[in-house]
This record gives sequence, C-alpha cells and structure tokens, in this order.
Amino acid sequence: MDFAIFHNLALGFSVALTLQNLMYCFFGVLLGTLIGVLPGIGPLATIAMLLPITFTLPPIAALIMLAGIYYGAQYGGSTTAILVNIPGESSSVITCLDGYQMARQGRAGPALAIAAIGSFFAGSVATVVIALFAPPLAEVALKFGPAEYFSLMVLGLVGATVLASGSLIKAIAMTILGLLLGVVGTDVNSGVARFTFGIPELYDGIGFIIIAMGLFGFTEIVLNLEQGEAREVFVKKVTNIMPTWKDIKDSAGAIMRGTAIGSVLGILPGGGALLSSFAAYTVEKKIGDPSNFDKGEIRGVAAPESANNAGAQTSFIPMLTLGIPSNVVMALMIGAMMIQGIAPGPQVMTEKPELFWGLIASMWIGNLMLVILNLPLIGIWVKLLSIPYRLLYPSILLFCGVGVYSISNQPFDMMLAALFGVLGYVFIKLECEPAPLILGFILGPMMEENLRRAMLLSRGDATVFFTKPISGALLAVAILLLLVTLAPAVRKTRDSAFQE
Repeated sequence: MDFAIFHNLALGFSVALTLQNLMYCFFGVLLGTLIGVLPGIGPLATIAMLLPITFTLPPIAALIMLAGIYYGAQYGGSTTAILVNIPGESSSVITCLDGYQMARQGRAGPALAIAAIGSFFAGSVATVVIALFAPPLAEVALKFGPAEYFSLMVLGLVGATVLASGSLIKAIAMTILGLLLGVVGTDVNSGVARFTFGIPELYDGIGFIIIAMGLFGFTEIVLNLEQGEAREVFVKKVTNIMPTWKDIKDSAGAIMRGTAIGSVLGILPGGGALLSSFAAYTVEKKIGDPSNFDKGEIRGVAAPESANNAGAQTSFIPMLTLGIPSNVVMALMIGAMMIQGIAPGPQVMTEKPELFWGLIASMWIGNLMLVILNLPLIGIWVKLLSIPYRLLYPSILLFCGVGVYSISNQPFDMMLAALFGVLGYVFIKLECEPAPLILGFILGPMMEENLRRAMLLSRGDATVFFTKPISGALLAVAILLLLVTLAPAVRKTRDSAFQE
C-alpha cells in the first residue's frame, strides 16, 4: 500500500513539474494571493470568471490553476487581515482579531511569517492526507449504486445546512430554494418544461455560474460599497519578518492543532476553510487564557491560518473521490471538470490517474511557491491596498459581467445574474446564508437523477433506500444529525459558537 502511494505521488510530481503545469500553478497561486489581498472579490467569483478560459486549456492545467486560486486566496486573505483589519477572504475574518493587534504593536512581520509557515505546514500535511485517504474512499465509492449516492447527497445537504452560520430554519429554507432552482428547465425523461414561465432561455435550466456570480460576486461588491473605505494601514514597509524562537515555540502547538482541525472539517459537507478557521480559533481560546486573545496573541493567528489552508485542500477529497462538492468552490471545480468532459467521481482515479495525482502533487508545489512569493511581495500588496475601492469595483464588476456573458453570449444571462445579485443582497440583509442554496442547486439535479434510477431499478419500491446497508446507514446519520441539531441545548450551543 505504502509503495503504491509513493509510486502514485511520483507520477503526480512528474506531471505537476512539467513547464506548462508549473506555469499555470504559479499563475493560479499568484492570482489567488492577489484576489485574497483585494477585498471585494473572492475565489468563488474569480473561478467563475475564469471557467470560460478553461475550455482552451488541457484538463490538468485548468484544474491546477483553479485549485491554486482557491488555496492561494487563503494566504492572501491573511495579509490584509493583519495589515489593514480587512479580511480579503471570508476565512481570514478570524485572523483580524489578533493579527491586526500584532500589527498595531509593530509585530506585523512575525504575524505574517507565522501565517505563511502555518499555512505551508498545513498545506503539506493536507497533501499527505489526500494521498492517503482518497484511494480507499474511491474504492468504497465504486461500490455505490444510485440509492447510496442519493443518500450520500442527502447527508451532504443536511451537513451543509447544519454547519451553515445563522438560523437553522433559514439554512433549511435556502437549501430547499436551491433544490427548486435546480429543477428549472426541461425534464430529461418526459421533455416537459418545468418552472420556465414560457421563457425559452430557461429551457436549458439556470447556469450555476450565473447564480454563483450573482449571489457572491455582485452582492460582495454592493456590500463593500455600502461599508465605505475606512482603511488604516499601520505598516507601509514590513521589517523584521523573522519570528523569534518564543514565537515559534508558542505557535507550534496551535499550528498542529489547527492543521488537524482543518484536515477533518474540510472533508465534511459545508466545511472548508471558513468553518475550519473559526473552529481552530475557538479551540485555542478554550485551551489557552481567553484574556490574552483579541490583544495580539500569536496563537490567534497561527491556528486559524493553518486550519483554513488545511480545510481548503482536504475539501478536494469528497470532490475528487465521490464527485460530491463539500462547499461552493468545489461545486465550481466540478463544473470545470464537466466542461472538460470529465465525469467527477471515483472513476477519475483509475481512468485519469495523471490528472488525479498531478493535481495533488501541484498542491504541495503551489504551497511552496506561496511561501517563497508572499513574504517578498508584501510591499506590493500594501501598495495595492491603497487603491480606493471606488476605483477598484468597476473593473471587478466588468470582469464579473464578462465572465457571465461569455458562457453562452446571452444578454438574458446578464439580467438573471443581476437579479440574483439583488436577491443575494436581500438574503444578506435577512441574515440568510447563500452557501446552502448553491449546494442545493448543484446537488439537486444529481439527487433527482439518482432517485429516479434507484426507483426504476427497485420497480418503484421506496424502501430500497433503507434496506440497502450503506444507503440506510447514510440516511440514519442524516436524520440523527438533524434531530440532534434541532435539540434546544445543541441549537443554543450552535448559535453561540457562530456568534463567537
């Protein structure tokens, strides 16, 4: 088994170290860092914008670049969180608390260095975790039939709903809305148009890029404009980057704990970088003296930064092995694979091993590039932060518009994206998390397809979902998770955790 892993990783590195793939990896992590630094556009909108470009790229180069954007954004987000108290990426929100206080105390250099070291360590561990756990999971997934896949997706949606921030009822409502939006278009079996209201452009359904760009890209721009531009950059030039021996000793345990938490939570539905960073910070606060935190505690930087990078990378495991997205960015990655004509799922590992292992190897190379790149480029990132957002947002809006229009060259898509932008703004004001909606939208058609297949194979016997051992176990876990979360004591704990 161990020898097989080494052989597979050797294959991965031979693919990832080609000049073309190295170039796309470098471009991905550099762009990821840039969009992480600039508030107002995250990896989601960027990946959505770049999806049309992937048509012309080889599959492995396209996925390496998009993956680099995702985990590169986790690095970039920490820079603005520490220097300006503005999280460039949502997973860096928690880094602001202690990172910015360290910058105010003249310790921006050690904070940035520990963030980079923690992220690199977490990224390296996450790469090993993917290499170890993905093959056995893919083998199990090959035994899955339509009933098992349907139950797995139900569990995924329940998990995403439970782990979404805010009200549980609102999260369930958003998931159901996503499922309903997923059935818009022509029914494959009967040819009947569903929820199209006689509009020809809706016969093929709503593109997930349109929804993603509207709910996240356009909404983010409006919210940033609403907040104003109070940016206080304490550090024009970062000096004394190297952390002291005490800093390293204090943060070593936090980095390891953050990596472990991120590696586990990244795999869970609805998990990923954001949940991982919050969980790691909460754990550190429980372990250490709570009064030291929010005042420049280095562990408050080390733990969440390690966790968000580990969470970002291990979220690739269910996407690559099961074809199930654990978060919205992974849903877009599945979209990129489908554009390339690759059906996501366990067969990818056997049919396209060079793609699977090349992508995993590129993650470690990308993390190394990020460490080498980030610290020398801090001066440039600080200068970029001085650009007023009122000058920045038109170009972001333009790229978002181009990304939507280039999918099918339909003006209707632009109007639909704008409508979802308005809806996204309304959802934020109503404190409704949009992520469950996107996951419901992506998984809805797949759930419907597997439900119909399972019912067809069982000759209309619905008990097949409960009588098959794996399917029954997955549904039982989903029901148990929902019941536990609905319990008053658990709901109270959940609400207080997200508030914290």
